[in-house]
Amino acid sequence: METPGPPELGKERTRRKTAYFRLAPASKYLDRAILFLEKGKQEFRRSRPARNRAMTLLDKFGRQITDLRISITDRCNFRCVYCRSADPENYRDHDEILSWPELDRLAKIFLSLGIRKIRITGGEPLVRAGVEDYIARLHALGVEDLSMTTNGHLLAERCERLMEAGLRRINISLDSLDPGRFERITRTKSFGTVMHGIDVAQKSRLAPAKVNAVLVRGLNDDEVESFAEFARERGVIMRFIEFMPLDADRTWTRSHVVPAAEVYQRIHARWPLVQIPHERSETARKYRFADGAPGEIGLIAPVTQPFCGHCSRIRLTADGKLRTCLFSKEDHDLRGLLREGATDNDVETYIRSVVDEKEEGHRINSPDFVPPSRTMVFIGG
Repeated sequence: METPGPPELGKERTRRKTAYFRLAPASKYLDRAILFLEKGKQEFRRSRPARNRAMTLLDKFGRQITDLRISITDRCNFRCVYCRSADPENYRDHDEILSWPELDRLAKIFLSLGIRKIRITGGEPLVRAGVEDYIARLHALGVEDLSMTTNGHLLAERCERLMEAGLRRINISLDSLDPGRFERITRTKSFGTVMHGIDVAQKSRLAPAKVNAVLVRGLNDDEVESFAEFARERGVIMRFIEFMPLDADRTWTRSHVVPAAEVYQRIHARWPLVQIPHERSETARKYRFADGAPGEIGLIAPVTQPFCGHCSRIRLTADGKLRTCLFSKEDHDLRGLLREGATDNDVETYIRSVVDEKEEGHRINSPDFVPPSRTMVFIGG
C-alpha cells in the first residue's frame, strides 16, 4: 500500500528481457507477435512457476496488466457534452459490434492471461439487452472484481438483477446537482431518474456507490463544494475527474481543465481531508473527512498528475479493438482475428504482443500530443 503523491511516470521501469514464442499457423495479426517477457528460456523457467508465468500479462516496462474495461455497446441514451456529439445518430452497425459469444470467448482468454478486474462500460451498458446474463457468465468464470459504469438512467429498475448476476461495484456519472445544468450537460431530462438510481444503489449491496463528475471550467466547476456535501449527506464516494481531450466536438483546451489540486484545496478548506492508502495502480487519490462524516472523495488527475507509470489497465472496445491506453493512436483488431478463425492460442499470443508494446504514457502534456481519432463514447469509459 502507498500513500501520498502521484507516481512518477515510468519510475518502476524494468530492463527489457526477451524470449521468443512459437506462433500458431498463419494469421496476418500474428506476424508481429514476438514477445519480450524474460531474458532467455532458462531464466524464464527459473523466474516463476509455469502456471504463474502463463497467467501474467506484462508490458515492456514491467507493468503487470490486471484490469480490463469492456465496452459492450457504443450506444447511449445521453449525449454528454464532454463525451459525444449532439449530431444525429452515428452508431456502429450491429454486425460491427462484438456478439455475446465473442465477448464470452475473449473474456475467457483475458482471464487466462491474468486479468482479475473487469469493468463493463459503454456507451451506456444498460441499453444493450442481455447485460445481466453476460455479468452472470463473467461471475461464473471467477472474475475477482466485477463492476460497471453507468449514467444511472436505467439503474433503479435493474439494480437487483445486476446484483443477483454477480455485479459487485457500481460507478454512476453525475456531472451536476442542478437539474437545469444537468439537462444542458447531458442533453436529457433525466436528473430525477439518475438521483433515484443513486438512492437505490446506496440502499443495496453495491453501496457505497462511486459517483463520477467530470469537471469542466465554466460549466460545473462552481459545484465542487456541493458535490463534497453530497458525499457527506449520501455516504457515496464522490470522484472528481479532470476533463480530457476525448470529447466528440473537439472543444477541449487546457483552460477547461480543473486541476485535482484545486479541487482538493477547495474541499479541504471547508472540510479537512485525510488521505486513505491506495494501491499504486489505482487511478484515484482517496480521502475521508477528518470529522468522521460518511462519504469519501476521490481525485482522478490524468492531465495534471498522470499515473501512467503504474497503469494496470487495457480496454476492449465494443467493435472488438484492443487499446492499451485511452489515448492510443492505434487500435488492435481482435474482432477480425476471431472472425477469421483464429485459435485461442493465436488470440492469446497476439494480445501478449500488443500489451508488450503498451505506451509508457499518454503524452497529453507533450508539445506533439495528438488526440486519438476515437472519442470517449467509441472507446468506453
